[in-house]
Amino acid sequence: MAGEWPSLTVGELADSVSDTHKFAKDHLIFLNTSDVLLGKILHRTYSAVRDWPGQAKKSIRREDILFSEIRPANGRWAYVDVDADDYVVSTKLMVIRSRRSRVVPRFLYHFLTSSKTTRWLQHLAESRSGTFPQITFDQVAALELALPPLEAQTTIAAFLDCISDKIELNRRMNETLEAMARSLFKSWFVDFDPVRAKAEGRDPGLPKPLADLFPARFVDSELGEIPEGWDVATLPDVVAVNPTRALRKGVEAPYLDMANMPTHGHSADEIVDRTFGSGMRFINGDTLVARITPCLENGKTAFVDFLQDGQVGWGSTEYIVLRPKSPLPEEYAYCLARSAEFRDFAIQGMTGTSGRQRVPAESLAHFRVAVPPKPVAESFGWAAKPTFARASAATRDCRTLAALRDALLPKLISGQLQVRTNAVDTLTSCASPDLDMHD
Repeated sequence: MAGEWPSLTVGELADSVSDTHKFAKDHLIFLNTSDVLLGKILHRTYSAVRDWPGQAKKSIRREDILFSEIRPANGRWAYVDVDADDYVVSTKLMVIRSRRSRVVPRFLYHFLTSSKTTRWLQHLAESRSGTFPQITFDQVAALELALPPLEAQTTIAAFLDCISDKIELNRRMNETLEAMARSLFKSWFVDFDPVRAKAEGRDPGLPKPLADLFPARFVDSELGEIPEGWDVATLPDVVAVNPTRALRKGVEAPYLDMANMPTHGHSADEIVDRTFGSGMRFINGDTLVARITPCLENGKTAFVDFLQDGQVGWGSTEYIVLRPKSPLPEEYAYCLARSAEFRDFAIQGMTGTSGRQRVPAESLAHFRVAVPPKPVAESFGWAAKPTFARASAATRDCRTLAALRDALLPKLISGQLQVRTNAVDTLTSCASPDLDMHD
């Protein structure tokens, strides 16, 4: 019965493995903490062992859980779903190996990566001194959970996998939608593809009313060749940098912390309400760029679309807030902030001591862009807005699903909520299974 499920620690169910890889090949796959994120291994590329850093040591195997020792709330974890003989991981990644006779690896994975667990581990990490908030396996091993029988663990894990798969599907769709918008931005405002095609006598591949908005020749400028009729301007001429937003101290407002700033995609996963003290303020349609190392290099950038009408949100003092001036659409600043040209310029302009470098906001006055005429700017907005709207809707669904998963997990583990055993086939197709509540 659920009430008789024993309470055990993670240390009784799993081990921290530090087996050194034998390096039998000259080329293997190395995973650092930055190469895992929210359950996924981000690359499977072979590289020369001789070029690796000293922390490339640990071997792994299928069904291991990789969990970063540094900043656990950042989502740097993964479940190994492949035969991993050719994988080597950093010593900064815990390799947590389930004892299969006692716990289903996917069940343990869901417990370790739940928001409740990761928030607690982040608290423990921040309670220690040092630049990098860090945890140890001893702290992970001390975590307690009620342990259902293996069959119930399998069913619970399958149900949670179903929700996670839906979230991942939405995330992949968002990546595709954003790639479309950014590709259009690069084509029109960086590579000038429609102008180049017309200048070379080729079809620009656009509907005629849209194609007619682009000239058929280039002119020289301080940026090099730009389309005829376009202007060159500094960033602050066309995009407001850190515009004033009104928010009184002591007022509770939506807060986005640096840990939840997305590195990929425009939408933040988690926003909380917090009393405003000091920080950068923003409204819907603003773009946020992390200006401090290593967050800038890691691509932490967000498009604000999660506030209510008239609401002002706030976040870290290490954000730069961008807001395009008319007629440029709001989405222009986000696509620009994600561009290689902007990032390279910002990174090169960083100042400060090693490890605490940041971009001075005033340095962006030296960044120049080719400014399109109003009809071209507005046409980009008409194309980009529906794409961002679809991605925002999918992100809201992800937040709802993640909240559902986090709310159900402790009830499932405790036995207060059970998945019917006859729902396993339904789970495979990711339909909603039958649930039983128990007091």
